[in-house]
Amino acid sequence: MEIRSINAMKGPNYWSVRRHKLIVMVLDLQEMEEFPSNKIDGFYERITAMFPTMYEHRCSVGTPGGFFQRMKEGTWMGHIIEHIALELQTLADMDVGFGRTRGYGEEGVYNVVFAYLEESVGRYTAKKSVAICEALIKGEPYDLTEDIQNMREMREESRLGPSTGSIVAEAQSRGIPWLRLNKYSLCQLGYGANQKRIQATVTSETSNIGVEIACDKEDTKYLLEQAEVPVPRGEIIRRERSLQDACDYVKFPLVIKPINGNHGRGITVNINSYEEALPAFHEAQKISRSVIVERFITGEDYRLLVVNNVLVAGAKRTPAHVVGNGADTIQALVDKVNSDPRRGYGHEKVLTAIKINELSENLISAAGYTLESILPDGETLILKDTANLSTGGTAEDVTDIIHPANVFMAERISKIIDLDICGIDIMTSDISQPVDDVGGAVLEVNAGPGFRMHLAPTTGLPRNVASPVIDKLFPPGSTSRIPIIAVTGTNGKTTTTRLIAHMAKMKGYKVGYTTSDGVYIQNRLLMTGDCTGPVSAEFVLRDPTVNFAVLECARGGLLRAGLAFKNCDIGIVTNIAADHLGLKGIHTVEQLAKVKGVIPETVLPDGYAILNADDELVYEMRKKVECNVALFSLDENNTHIKAIQRRGGLCAIYENGFITICKGEWKMRIMKAANVPLTFGGKAVFMIQNVLPAVLTAYIKGFSMEDIKMSLETFMPSPSQTPGRLNLFKFKEFSIILDYAHNPAGMRALKQFTDNLEATYRVCIIAGIGDRRVEDNNEMGSIAAEMADEIIIRQDKRLRGKTEEELITMLDDGIKMHDPDKKITIIPSEKDAILYAVKNAKKGSLIILCSDVVPDALELVKKLKEEEEGDTYQFSKDDIPNMG
Repeated sequence: MEIRSINAMKGPNYWSVRRHKLIVMVLDLQEMEEFPSNKIDGFYERITAMFPTMYEHRCSVGTPGGFFQRMKEGTWMGHIIEHIALELQTLADMDVGFGRTRGYGEEGVYNVVFAYLEESVGRYTAKKSVAICEALIKGEPYDLTEDIQNMREMREESRLGPSTGSIVAEAQSRGIPWLRLNKYSLCQLGYGANQKRIQATVTSETSNIGVEIACDKEDTKYLLEQAEVPVPRGEIIRRERSLQDACDYVKFPLVIKPINGNHGRGITVNINSYEEALPAFHEAQKISRSVIVERFITGEDYRLLVVNNVLVAGAKRTPAHVVGNGADTIQALVDKVNSDPRRGYGHEKVLTAIKINELSENLISAAGYTLESILPDGETLILKDTANLSTGGTAEDVTDIIHPANVFMAERISKIIDLDICGIDIMTSDISQPVDDVGGAVLEVNAGPGFRMHLAPTTGLPRNVASPVIDKLFPPGSTSRIPIIAVTGTNGKTTTTRLIAHMAKMKGYKVGYTTSDGVYIQNRLLMTGDCTGPVSAEFVLRDPTVNFAVLECARGGLLRAGLAFKNCDIGIVTNIAADHLGLKGIHTVEQLAKVKGVIPETVLPDGYAILNADDELVYEMRKKVECNVALFSLDENNTHIKAIQRRGGLCAIYENGFITICKGEWKMRIMKAANVPLTFGGKAVFMIQNVLPAVLTAYIKGFSMEDIKMSLETFMPSPSQTPGRLNLFKFKEFSIILDYAHNPAGMRALKQFTDNLEATYRVCIIAGIGDRRVEDNNEMGSIAAEMADEIIIRQDKRLRGKTEEELITMLDDGIKMHDPDKKITIIPSEKDAILYAVKNAKKGSLIILCSDVVPDALELVKKLKEEEEGDTYQFSKDDIPNMG
């Protein structure tokens, strides 16, 4: 078996609009296509022995054991690999349940689709599932242990931590979109100009000064002392020679810790002699040059969490420990504690497994034991010197018993240090009594405190401490979103996108938009090339200056990774025509319509899907949407238009020469189509079709009729506003029209337009496209033969899997199907082809240039135009008005 490709979906996609995290593996079964599971001796017994828990897989049967039944009856290896991938992740404590296997359109080739939690793990799982299946087929032994541990470690490396994850989850529950900005914990909540950022539990609104103070324990302690907050007596030292004096001043027992440490690093507690203090000092200096020597306060360790100056949770923390039973060794007791199903690797579960390291061995030794010692019954042995959950500690929720005086103190401390989110560490014998009264003290104030102990305490009530964070970042009345207009279809996407962006800019919005030419923020081109995929869309949504997004969404990105956004406000589908068929498992226009249909299916319930009523495949998309539907049509008598008008719905039509919006049966005429520059006096019918969804979008977003009309009047078909879309250049003896027609439907629309232009002779420059079917290239050649008196065949810069000869032959065959005697010239270089056409242009002729690399062709044509015009017009002072 051969894996052809593995793609990770990260948003709404062809396979599921609601399940965004999917691995799509294209798998060629090769000779195994002839061997379903029931034709391989012993396969059933081997797989059920390796994965007995697969009994829970219901499969299409719908009951437990359903998948086992399918294997007995005989099912193909792609389907089996799908189930292995799901079960493998479950065994690694990543329970995912969605999967499906479908034909790719080639004999023996399948799309194996399954859910994942972390992309790196999903890709790894895909490869290992195939390897496991091959081992089962051959009857070779296979140990899953290493794979499962690798998957756990990969997940911990790539997943968001529990604190960041909880804030993101809370944001998602409120419909707030989010983006991960790096491979760590820096995340964006919301889009564009309305975004906020978090990094763990530090937010974009956290005071930098507050963080600096909290990270400097000397400053923290000084400020708290000045505010009469109880803190332990202590000194800051930097040299070993100062240690003895510090010990004499503070008095034993004491604690030594680095001044800017975190997560318990470099801290040594309950020091009772100078001999113990000296190595503790050196350990702290590994973390920071300055070291705190302070009184060791006895009692229990509490963490109080304050968000937006309000105490939201409290927890009692206990370091990792074991309790003796008089029978088991210390190592056996640790193993028993780690067998608790709540303990796992890293942050994967509520508790972390206790790892015995050098520090643990030192603590065991200090207590007079070794790992093989039997701990007396009832004796507690501390294995870590801090109570952090990440080192195996436990937490008990105490929020409801914190004394009001301690609540007041904690909230006051958050303001003294100036932190919007802070964790306050307190040592006291009883948190239900004022700290002052029982001899307790505040030990530390932490910026970016961990939420894990509050979200999932070992005992007590879990607290949703992420909720107040989101309340602060997005208070009532604020919004996290910006308008997102998504445009898809086969032809017209880019022009429609650009026109809508122009309308929004005219209205005063800061617009970011993506096109097949590049990504624009306002009028600034920041990325070049075909930018119609999720990476480009995310680029716009990340930009903090953008408050209106118009995103062209092509099939390639949808099939490669899905959409970059979960929902949009308006989804437009211009049309569906044969294009790129035979690629990535999409072989029919119906399948292509399903790909494009992802866009309207992601529209928010109060948004609009704007659909082409003249295209039945597009019109059918209305059945799957959960939002409002608006239609557009070039025929006011279209039955679908009449139906939506009777229901009081919204549509845009071309009627009596006007661009018209209809609300129910009421007509609101905007202007004559002939007066819209984009339509070339009404001759470019397909441009009228592009205008209709654009004006609907503007109307839905509340733009006035006057604003819409002004936008249409000021949007010109030109290299600057519509590069490569009907760019007409008039030379002295001839004209050149440049267009991005790149499929039969686009070519026919171009032919319809150029037929209306006056020309004594027509020359068409075309190229074969390597990722189109033979019949598509044939048809493009045939249409070109209908369109022009002479054809120049050039070559694309990218052959896309075909040879130059193959593509020329396809076009040549198509041309001759229409006219065997048509004049054909073959010039591979686009530049040379253009220069040849210009040099040999007849008076009054029209050169129709179909280009796929628009910037290069545009630059050359503009240069030729400048050369023809020569020097600028010279004038004298006499020509200047009002010059006396």
